[in-house]
Amino acid sequence: MVEFAPGRYRKIIRSLWRFSLLGIVLLVLYVLAVSYNFLWLFGGMPSLKALENPKSEEASEVYTADHQLLGKYYVENRTPIEISQVSPNVTSALLATEDARFIKHSGIDPRSLFRAVSGFVTFKDASSSGGGSTLTQQTAKNLFDTRQEELRGALGYIPVIGLIIAKTKEWILAVRLERNYTKQEVMMMYLNTVSFGNNTYGIKTAAKTYFSKEPWNLNVEEAALLVGMLKNPTFYNPRLFEDRTRERRNVVLGQMKKYKLLSQEQFFTYKNKPLKLDFSVENQNTGMAAYFRSVIRDDIKKWIRQYNEENPGADLDLYTSGLKIYTTIDSRMQAYAEEAVMTNMRDQQKKFYEHWRGRNPWVQKDPRTKQYKEIPGFIESVARRTIRYKQLKVAYGDDEKAIWQEMRKPIKMKVFVYGGRRNDKDTTMSPLDSIRYYKRLLNTGFMSMDPRYGYVKAWVGGINFKYMKFDHVRQSRRQPGSTFKPFVYLTAMDQGFVTPCSHITDQPTVFAHGEDNNNGPPWMPKNSTGRYSGQSLSLREALGQSINTVSAQLIKKTRAAAVINYAHDMGIESKDLPDNPTLCLGTGDVSVYEMVSAYCAFANGGTRVRPMMLIQITDKNGNVLKNFTPDAKQVISANRAYEMLHLMRGAVEDPNGTAQRLRTQYKLLEGGNEIAAKTGTTSNYSDAWFMGMTQHLVSGLWVGGDDRPIHFRNIEFGQGGRLAMPAWAMYMQKIYSDPTLTQYRPEPFRKPNNFKIDCGGYHIDSSQRYIPPKVVPEGEEEILQ
Repeated sequence: MVEFAPGRYRKIIRSLWRFSLLGIVLLVLYVLAVSYNFLWLFGGMPSLKALENPKSEEASEVYTADHQLLGKYYVENRTPIEISQVSPNVTSALLATEDARFIKHSGIDPRSLFRAVSGFVTFKDASSSGGGSTLTQQTAKNLFDTRQEELRGALGYIPVIGLIIAKTKEWILAVRLERNYTKQEVMMMYLNTVSFGNNTYGIKTAAKTYFSKEPWNLNVEEAALLVGMLKNPTFYNPRLFEDRTRERRNVVLGQMKKYKLLSQEQFFTYKNKPLKLDFSVENQNTGMAAYFRSVIRDDIKKWIRQYNEENPGADLDLYTSGLKIYTTIDSRMQAYAEEAVMTNMRDQQKKFYEHWRGRNPWVQKDPRTKQYKEIPGFIESVARRTIRYKQLKVAYGDDEKAIWQEMRKPIKMKVFVYGGRRNDKDTTMSPLDSIRYYKRLLNTGFMSMDPRYGYVKAWVGGINFKYMKFDHVRQSRRQPGSTFKPFVYLTAMDQGFVTPCSHITDQPTVFAHGEDNNNGPPWMPKNSTGRYSGQSLSLREALGQSINTVSAQLIKKTRAAAVINYAHDMGIESKDLPDNPTLCLGTGDVSVYEMVSAYCAFANGGTRVRPMMLIQITDKNGNVLKNFTPDAKQVISANRAYEMLHLMRGAVEDPNGTAQRLRTQYKLLEGGNEIAAKTGTTSNYSDAWFMGMTQHLVSGLWVGGDDRPIHFRNIEFGQGGRLAMPAWAMYMQKIYSDPTLTQYRPEPFRKPNNFKIDCGGYHIDSSQRYIPPKVVPEGEEEILQ
């Protein structure tokens, strides 16, 4: 047995103290050296400002005018929340699993660190014990990337030493976080930043993605599953690895039992429960008003660039700055619009399939036989414009045979279908066949706007954003047909050629070569029936029945250039309006967005208000960055605007009006309501339009094939009153039946003060009702010839 002399014992103790003190001093010096980047060896630390305002990529959120979340723009789908919005089940599971001593330590827990090191040395699994990193350290790691290039010093590039320095910085940051924030704030920093896989960040988004719940509604087993995923969201993905995810969830439940957060009985109850997911990934394809969100995205980006230029030091980013974007959309009206449009399109598509059964709908009319014939090579010409063909062209060069072999090769894919939860189905078809499939689909664009303020209340840009992202409200421009005629009538009345009391005979009207820029042979527009009644029609009758010859006689007086000027003043922005007589039949391409905007001036007393889609943008803390205000301008007199409403009411109120089914079938004139409307159909029935106005709401839509050769073959199915008008009618029925939308209740148009029309038999009585002296023979919707 070895014996130590007292002097030698004291010497050993003294040496141990010296080494301990030296170690402490060296540790303090090391920490200080790392903190202050001594000799630039260790790299920088996040600044005090960054610590006080920790940055994380936060999704910008888009809200409706009635405060419903429309969607998000993000790189990482993250929405921060407060601890009061989190279920206690989540915090209990988190503490029991990740950091049971969280409340007791000050950022670094020596006991947990020793346990982790011991487990590593003895190869013991520490998965149940929370590891060596505290919750605060993990938060520091999530918020501040200490291994990024700009924070590396000279020693940071040495493999093991660089890792030790990075971990040291995380420890220092953890202590600083504990000094600057409460325990609850640190916990929420963690829960708001951590990844749950599937591009899901933060507990709010995770609850929504995996369970379609708000985080305060998560039950025990759901909270345990989400907390268990934090160890490795990919490895414990419940959609792909159900068994191992359940085992990991049960480990979390076991930790909750260990720390007396669950009883033995509760533990066994929850442990035996199956995983019940309600999985739905949020992305740009999901949610309400997807087309609208895609359109305003570019508008917001443009504003952000301008804001950053005007505010030095500003660094706003749509995808990471957590902006709150408040729009003019009303969630109720948007839902009604989507329901009405999809109901109509489903019905019209069935008719279209039946109409073309056994034949392809991409056709052109043979000038000799006047019969429709399929366009040869149509699908192949479309295919050459696709991304897939261009990629194959790069891969195979001029080897067309190889390219078309690939285009004809069947592959697995999803395609859009009407019906089902997500309107799609799995199938196998070739790229060429998929083009044929989609070219048989009709599409649409719908917009609804409050003419008083310019607020866009509903926007449906197509039948399915996931599969067809082209927006048919603002991006698409098509011939408006007869919905353009009101601008012709307005010009003629405003220039004094006619009055609301004028009568014009339905008779042939010829434009000679060279007349009003008619550069072709003499042109004589026809009515849809190909006949001329020879009757003297009032302007209201002519517009309500959409008589082409009357529009032709009016533009013969005004000239096309004058009509173009009025259309631009009213809100038509297109520069493609033809300066020739064919303009009277709507031959210039315009968008639904422009048409609804322009019609609003009729319903708004002659004041044009530009469409307004954004109300306010705030930063993530609620500070207002921009308030948007209406842009209004008086473009015609209030009396003239009301006269135009009076004329367009004929389409609905008169027996022969092209929109009279709104009165007879849809019963939309009940309760003293008044509607001014115009239908539109173009040559070969390629474009069907409907524009409808009430006192406080103007809505319009287009229906047709994405390619003009795709259409119905006759007016029975292809006219605006059949193809487009039902969606408008269903939309208005839904709005009128909603007791919360009282501002859009049925009511008559409001006359300007001292307004009077008296045409000696044609007049407006005290109830503002139009009293016709006679009934003209039934007419039909026109087509552009």
